[in-house]
Amino acid sequence: MGVYLVAPVMRTDFAANVANFLDQAEVAGVQHVTFLSAYGMEHASEAVATRAVELDLMGRSGLTHTLLRPAWFMQNFSATFLKPIDGAIVVPTGNGSESFVDAEDIAAVAATTLAEPVAHAGAAYSLTGPEALTVAEAAGIIGEAAGQTITHVDIDRDSWIDGVLASGVPTEYGAVLRQLTTTMASGNGSRPEDVIKNVTGRPPRTFREFATRSASAWQPQRVD
Repeated sequence: MGVYLVAPVMRTDFAANVANFLDQAEVAGVQHVTFLSAYGMEHASEAVATRAVELDLMGRSGLTHTLLRPAWFMQNFSATFLKPIDGAIVVPTGNGSESFVDAEDIAAVAATTLAEPVAHAGAAYSLTGPEALTVAEAAGIIGEAAGQTITHVDIDRDSWIDGVLASGVPTEYGAVLRQLTTTMASGNGSRPEDVIKNVTGRPPRTFREFATRSASAWQPQRVD
């Protein structure tokens, strides 16, 4: 029996909760855990909750595990903090680029590791899209798919974080947002890797494919 483990979102203090869950999972007979981690997490301190969960899994002899470390989700542009507002994607990433990955590709890798746990036991997979794009380039592709002009507006990082927190995001998550945007802006964003193709047998979806499929997400909402 296997489990796909996704830690609580918008939190930074979940390691103990996940450890308790894993204790119970072992008692219940779970044999393999595929954990949704984050790109580059192998370089993080054990004080970071996501890294702490990775290390916890590595230390459990009663479970095998697979770590999935995806880049930024493409779906952030259609559903969360990168979704255009009034024709602009406002985020402090400068000219840095990122190999945005489709969540459906992450799901395909997860499904493969759960269907074939022995083949993927102990593996840590960095999951990316096939190309590195700046937010400005992503905005242009979204604009073409949506039939409108979409631009990237860079912004002071502190002001942006304050605005995100004011929208209801927990205060402690501001540090995560700072790290994510600083990493990309500094030119150290994720770079394309072949893991998705190697694991699933098919290449990762391009950003243009995602944008074409998701075009309705950027259309003006009708009010009847």
